[in-house]
Amino acid sequence: MISTTSSVSLAASIQDLHKTYYLKGETVHALRGVSFDVPMGDYVAIMGPSGSGKSTLLNLLGCLDKPDLDRGRLLLGNDDIGRMNDDQLAMIRASRIGFVFQSYNLIAQLTVLENIQVPLYYMGRLGRKERQRCRELAELVGLEHRLSHRPSQLSGGQQQRVAIARSLVNDPYFILADEATGNLDSVTTAEILKLFQRLNDEGRTIILVTHEDDVAQHAKRRVRLRDGQLHSDEQTQNRIIL
Repeated sequence: MISTTSSVSLAASIQDLHKTYYLKGETVHALRGVSFDVPMGDYVAIMGPSGSGKSTLLNLLGCLDKPDLDRGRLLLGNDDIGRMNDDQLAMIRASRIGFVFQSYNLIAQLTVLENIQVPLYYMGRLGRKERQRCRELAELVGLEHRLSHRPSQLSGGQQQRVAIARSLVNDPYFILADEATGNLDSVTTAEILKLFQRLNDEGRTIILVTHEDDVAQHAKRRVRLRDGQLHSDEQTQNRIIL
């Protein structure tokens, strides 16, 4: 059952998390007892080399997969992800998580405003109040004069700003950004990271998955995985403030 309690102090709580895959007769232990919390308002960079379990953790945090049921727990807010069915997971993805992807994942045929509205459309919640909120989010990310433009008429940085606005429409527990600056040049990367910083300063929780140290340097914390285990969890030293 999905919790309706609004008083949540943790955006995510990862407790002795395990994830095992069985591939062609081989057992793969992708996560081996990972534990850490993400308080509301935190800004965490998750890092790790290929094979570290970073992508597996991303899929679990995004409710695209479930952890091993009998070993550890993953709580998003007050909801135990491991005990949910597919329909419940879909509801959590739509209502509690804001996704920002490397490839933007915008719909080419839709305008900026329509792309921002997409999550609300699928939730059946696109009334006058929600439409106005989408306009306000477009203004928040600096696209109030581009509402009728389509993705092909935007730069990469502008497309990512649309994706960030879209990620905020349902007031999620956290923004889950997967290599969100990977397709951007250095100047545009700095602009997007400055926007993330501003959102975090306003109280938004951000979980940033990246392999780039200079990008992770903008987060408050850096969580590193290695061989499916937590290698380090530390406050960012000499954090970059834009």
